[in-house]
Formats: sequence, C-alpha cells, structure tokens
Amino acid sequence: MSKTDSFFNPDQYATVAERIELFYSRFPQGRINTELVGRQDGEITFRALVYRGADDALAAATGWASEREGDSDINSVACLENTETSAVGRALANLGFTASSKRPSREEMDKAVRVRNPLAFRERTRKESASLHSLSNIADDVLHLLSIAEVKGFPHQRSEILRERVKRPGLSASRVRKIEASLRTWIRRHEM
Repeated sequence: MSKTDSFFNPDQYATVAERIELFYSRFPQGRINTELVGRQDGEITFRALVYRGADDALAAATGWASEREGDSDINSVACLENTETSAVGRALANLGFTASSKRPSREEMDKAVRVRNPLAFRERTRKESASLHSLSNIADDVLHLLSIAEVKGFPHQRSEILRERVKRPGLSASRVRKIEASLRTWIRRHEM
C-alpha cells in the first residue's frame, strides 16, 4: 500500500517502540540521541542519530521529523514527544530496522491519515483505544498467571523476563495471548 492511500491497516506497520526493541537486541551497546532542531510558530522539528556502538563517533543513521502543535489530539498534548518519537523511527528505518514489510512507521502513517482525513483518524484512534484497554486486561491476566506459576515452581528468572516483556509498550495483543496460552498450559501440566 502506498503512503497516499487514505486507509491503512495499522497491523501492517511496526511501531517505533518495536523498532527500538529490535535495534537494542542487535546492538545492546548502541545509542539513540535526539536533538530538538527547531520550535517556532507551532512547528517542532527533531533530528535523531543512531549509533551502533557506545564509542562510535559517527552516527550510523539519522532521521528527521516535523510536526505542528495542535494538529491532532496527540499533538495537542504531546507534540514535542510525538515529533521526537517520529524522528527516532525514521533513523531506525534508515538503518534497516523496519520490524515489518513496510518502511513507514505506524506513527508516520497515523500522521498521513490525520492530515488527509481527521474524522477517519479519530474513529480509528477510538477503536485502538478500546483495543489497548483489552490488551491491558490480557496483560493483567498474564501477570496474575505468572504469580500462580511461580508458586507452582515456574523459574523465577524466566518469570521476570516475561513480566518485563508484557509490561513493555509495543507488544502486540497476539504475542501477549501466546504468552498467556503458554502459561496456562504450563500451569495445567504442573497441577497434576
């Protein structure tokens, strides 16, 4: 799907959080630096620089983003943060961390839809909010299941890893459901 399409499926696009997770899993000593380049007349511009190693003097990739304060719900309350996140997403995409078959991030596609069709964007945002609420409930269930599993002998270190993974933003609902199903299976096996 081209960036000019008026509708997109957000599940086809990775979030910036997913790109960051991929980056640090491949380059644990890497770093991401951001710089506020401009903020005037309601326009905010950020540049992000991505380094593969802690001692790298030159950035392996850069990314730029610009947003206008108040042009959406998110930019009414967190335009600075949203712009910085977008710049990071572009820099990681430039380094090859797309986390999906699509180069633009979900946040970039949101911006395109927001600009072209504000009503469609608000409707999709409302639906995603309901979906996030559901994801939050599933995550709470997984945390509860982890407590039960630990009592039954589930390894503490593995439990902590799963607990951190479930709490981390950007984890898909399907991934959380897989963790939940695995835990339920483990608990059933250890009840006998």
